Amino acid sequence: MQPEDRAIRLREVRNLKMAQSPHAYVRGSTARFYEWLESAQGNVPSGPAVWICGDCHLGNLGPLANRKGRVAVQIRDLDQTVIGNPAHDLIRLGLSLASAARGSDLPGVVTARILEHLTAGYESALAGDFDAAAEEDLRPKSVGALLDRSVKRRWRHLAAERLESIEPVLRLGKKFWALAAEERAALEALFEETELHAMIAGLQSRAADEPVEVVDAAYWLKGCSSLGRLRYAVMLRVGSGKRASPCLVDIKEAVKAAAPRSPDAIMPANNAARVVAGAKALSPNLGQRMIAGRMLDRPVVLRELMPQDLKLEVERLTHPQAIELAEYLASVLGKAHGRQMDRETRQAWRRDLARARTARLDAPSWLWSSVIDLLGIHERAYLEHCRAYALGLEKAA
Repeated sequence: MQPEDRAIRLREVRNLKMAQSPHAYVRGSTARFYEWLESAQGNVPSGPAVWICGDCHLGNLGPLANRKGRVAVQIRDLDQTVIGNPAHDLIRLGLSLASAARGSDLPGVVTARILEHLTAGYESALAGDFDAAAEEDLRPKSVGALLDRSVKRRWRHLAAERLESIEPVLRLGKKFWALAAEERAALEALFEETELHAMIAGLQSRAADEPVEVVDAAYWLKGCSSLGRLRYAVMLRVGSGKRASPCLVDIKEAVKAAAPRSPDAIMPANNAARVVAGAKALSPNLGQRMIAGRMLDRPVVLRELMPQDLKLEVERLTHPQAIELAEYLASVLGKAHGRQMDRETRQAWRRDLARARTARLDAPSWLWSSVIDLLGIHERAYLEHCRAYALGLEKAA
């Protein structure tokens, strides 16, 4: 794949992914979610201003390792992170879970139960009841199995999964594409920067002056958000001689977040610095492995990939699985929000959530109405997307 052909191919891949299911469409349509939020101002309570994920769907949570390899379930993607309203993350997660339930042909009453348990898990975390023991008790079997697999993974597993080879090379093909000459030169220059060099060495607990060598690099087709953005995989060798070790770095361009920010929020103006700051607040395991940089005059985020990092994949859910997953993941989210608040602020936010309940639904009424509205909007948009995609295939044929 030549650099000049990327945009067409990326657009094809994105449209195909989003046409695969309503749940996949929800995952890839962040902008539509925020268009709805803008029109729904006043219907959603204003929670305390904290760092939020901004795109808190199922695929953006999963096991993450810290620099020492210790694993916890945290938020995996912080592209949209801002200091904003925590209610937005709660709605986005509720929409994702409800969409997954609908895709699993579960009855509508399950959606109500999902939102009730979502609220319960979130409030439990705000109350400080989501400690290590509580997390294990709430953890669904599917998440427990994923964590067990995560902690056993080593470099060979990461290489086989990401590189399709146990060798530390990036083989050009479906996922990895050739670099333009200016991209290769920019990547080489990036890793020669003294400060960045020292930080990369530090990620592997090495001295700042340890050698860091670019072994291989490629453009990386990854996710639905690569269109029009810089996205690269870089294979490094850190250290020298027999002590040298491979390091796979994901480089992603940081762009302006679509998520609405709190009016008085003070955040880094540089989008890469914003993403790193949000990650450190919400997902400490990930934040300590991220670095803000600049390449081709654009802000980029560099992230060391660890073998233990895994995505929570949901194919089909049963009723009990949907309920368990909702309460557990909401607890993870509540812990990420709550650690940024003092005790009084957490208590006040919990009271606000409790006041919005009704006698017939043990979840805030604004959460229920928001998710139901969004399900309808996304279902229509998904069908329109599929129609346009099918017509495009007919014209191509």
